[in-house]
Amino acid sequence: MDPFDDLLRGVRADGVRFGRTELSPPWTLRFDDEASLTMLTPLRGEALLTHGGDEKPVQVGDTVIARGPSPIVVTDKPGAAPDDRAVLLVGSYQLRGKVAQRLLGVLPPVLVVPCAEDCTPLLAFLDSHVAAAPSGQAQDRLLDWLVVCTLRTWFDQPEVVAPGWLHALSDDAIGPVLRAMHTAPDKPWTLVTLAREAGVSRTTLAHRFGKLVGEPPLTYLTDWRMTLAADLLTESAATIATVARQVGYADAFGFSAAFKRFHGMSPSEYRDHVAVCSTA
Repeated sequence: MDPFDDLLRGVRADGVRFGRTELSPPWTLRFDDEASLTMLTPLRGEALLTHGGDEKPVQVGDTVIARGPSPIVVTDKPGAAPDDRAVLLVGSYQLRGKVAQRLLGVLPPVLVVPCAEDCTPLLAFLDSHVAAAPSGQAQDRLLDWLVVCTLRTWFDQPEVVAPGWLHALSDDAIGPVLRAMHTAPDKPWTLVTLAREAGVSRTTLAHRFGKLVGEPPLTYLTDWRMTLAADLLTESAATIATVARQVGYADAFGFSAAFKRFHGMSPSEYRDHVAVCSTA
């Protein structure tokens, strides 16, 4: 497990607003439902994406991912003939939880990813599944894989300004440290044990980690633990003591104090707050 895998685990469709749409020129689609993420891929025909006054062409096989709540508008390409029918796959997500918010925080408002060879088989498979069965869990998981594949392709583009930790994953010393933190957040990590994972001294680790990631190792670890803990509190009925152990705290008291410093409320208050908001 690494930071990227952990971020993408928040991408999970839940059978909402997904389908295959056939359109004849002139056509316009407006997405203003404030979804966390909106995904669109032309299977046939070209389109024009408008967001915030900017226009971007979208070719067959390209995938658009828009981060809410700003609306986007997609239209047929100017000059399209009346018989130039377009076929689009469209899906939307309401991402919940602190891990999902970390993902949204590193994405631009709109990204257009050129047709990627790795994702093409998923597109064809998803298209055939939609035609056969308009809804279902299998279809939702295919959509998840397509979005994850698209995001991985986008992050791999050299011109993309990715977060520091993503570049740090390829570093011989810092990459193993990041993976260790995310694979086992419950371990009692210290600068000494993390330096052992990196195979360098504590001083070298602290300097190199700060340079590549932008913050000290233990600060990054605390941020990740508190983010993960927030989701564990709301995704299960686990006790606060259990959640504390899952994120590396030996007792609930120390965990609760750290959680309140980070989130501004105690674990029980946070759990109640999220429960109230989800039913409002």
